[in-house]
Amino acid sequence: MANGTSTPEAVVSSARIGRPSIGALGILALALGTLQSVVEPALPLLQRELGVSNAEGALVGNALLITGAVITPVAGKLGDRYGGKRVLVLLMAVVSAGGLLAAVAPNLPVLLLGQVLQGVMVGALPLSFILVRKHLPARESQVAIGLVVALFTGGAVVAMLFAGRIAEGMSWHWMFATPTIVIIATTLVVARVMPHDPPIESDNRIDWPGVFLLSGMLLTFMLGLVTVTRDGGLPLLAVGALAVGVAALATGWVVVERRAASPMVDLRLLTRPAVRNAFVFTFVITISSGMVVFLLPQLFGISGDGYGFGAGTTDIGLFLLPGTIAGSVSDSVGGIAARRFGPRAVVIVGTVVTAATMIALAALHTAEWQLALAKVLTAFAAGIGTTALLASTATAVEARDTGIATSLLVVTRVIGVALGAQGAGAILDAGADPKTGLPAESAFVTGFAVAGLAAALSLLVVRITKKGIQA
Repeated sequence: MANGTSTPEAVVSSARIGRPSIGALGILALALGTLQSVVEPALPLLQRELGVSNAEGALVGNALLITGAVITPVAGKLGDRYGGKRVLVLLMAVVSAGGLLAAVAPNLPVLLLGQVLQGVMVGALPLSFILVRKHLPARESQVAIGLVVALFTGGAVVAMLFAGRIAEGMSWHWMFATPTIVIIATTLVVARVMPHDPPIESDNRIDWPGVFLLSGMLLTFMLGLVTVTRDGGLPLLAVGALAVGVAALATGWVVVERRAASPMVDLRLLTRPAVRNAFVFTFVITISSGMVVFLLPQLFGISGDGYGFGAGTTDIGLFLLPGTIAGSVSDSVGGIAARRFGPRAVVIVGTVVTAATMIALAALHTAEWQLALAKVLTAFAAGIGTTALLASTATAVEARDTGIATSLLVVTRVIGVALGAQGAGAILDAGADPKTGLPAESAFVTGFAVAGLAAALSLLVVRITKKGIQA
C-alpha cells in the first residue's frame, strides 16, 4: 500500500499520507529554518571566537546562500526524476553532515564547509511540495504546503529567540548541533512514515555544468572581496586576475545555460520585459537588504568609542526578532498588496521606505530602538516589494514557464542578499581602525549610505522600466 507502484488514483489519495507524515515534514521545516538563521544574531560572537574579519564573517552566512542559490533550480527536477522522498532524505543527510561539521568546527574553513553542505536545505521545500502534492488532493495539499512554509519561516523566529541563549549558556557549537539533532531525528521519521513516490520519466537532463560554473563564479567573487580587504589588500595584478576569473566563469555559465537542453536557469526568459525588469530590480534591492542584514548585528555587537552597544548574542537576537517577524509577514502581504494596488505601486512604496530608512540610519544610530525599527521597516518593505514582483512575474509568463521564471527570481534574490552582505563586510574591513581592528563609526555610516543609495537606484530601475514592471 505504501510502495511506489500504486495506481495514480492511490497516489493522490489522502489515505496515502496522514498527520504523522505532514507533522514530520513540518517539524523538519521548522528545524531547517532554525539552522538556517542561527548565524545572523551570533555572527559577532563567531567572529570573535574564530578571530576572523568582517568580510570573512560575511562568508559564514553567504556560504549557505550560495549553495541554496544553485540547488533551488535543480531540486524539483531531482525529485521528479528520482522520487521526492528519496532525494529529500539524501539532501537531509548532507544537511545533517554540514550541521555536525559546523558544530565541531575548530576554525573558519571547516565552519564554511559545514555551511556549504547545509545550504542544500533550500531544496527541502520544493521536495516537500512534491511529496504533498503527489499524496494529497489539491485542496488538502494547499493546506499542508502552507503549514510547511509557515513552519520553515517560523524557524527564523526560533533562532532569534534561542540561538543566543544556547551559544552563551553552552557554546556556539551547540547552536548548530541542537537543530541538527532534530533534523536527523525527523528525517528518520520521514523515511519511516512517508510513502514512496514514483519517479517521473523525463528526457531533460540535470544541468550540472551550469550548477558548478555558477557556484564557482559566486565563490570566487566573494573570496575575492575577502582577500582584497584584508591585511592591506592584494596587489593590483592579483585583483585583476580575480576579476578575469570571475568574468570567465560568468561567461562560461551564460554560454552553457544558452546551449543546455534543460538549463538550471533559462536565460531566454530575460528577453521578456516583465521578467528582465523584475530580475534587475530584485538584484538591486536585495543588495541593499543584504547589507542591512549584515550591518545591524555588527553595530549591535560592537563596543566602540561613542558608538555601538556591546550587545550579546541573546540581546542581538531579541533586537532583530521584530524585524524577522515583519519579514515573515511581508511574504504574505506582498502578494495581497500587489493584487489590490498593482505590483508597481507596491514596489515603489517598499523601495522608498527602504532607501529613506537607510539614509536616516546613517545619521541616527545612537539607540537600540533605532536599529530595531530600521530592521522592521527594511525587512517588511523589501519583502513586500520582491514578493509582489514574484507574484506578478508568475502571472506574466505562460503557465509552463512559471516555475522557471520564479526560480530565476529566487536565485537572483539569494545572490543579491549574499553580495550585499559580502560588500558590507568589505566596507567594514576597509574602514577598520589599524590599532584596535574594530570598524570605525564612519564605516557603518558608509555602509548604511551605500545601502540607501542601492535602494534608491532600484527606484531608477522602476522608472526606466515602467511598462515592463506593470504585469
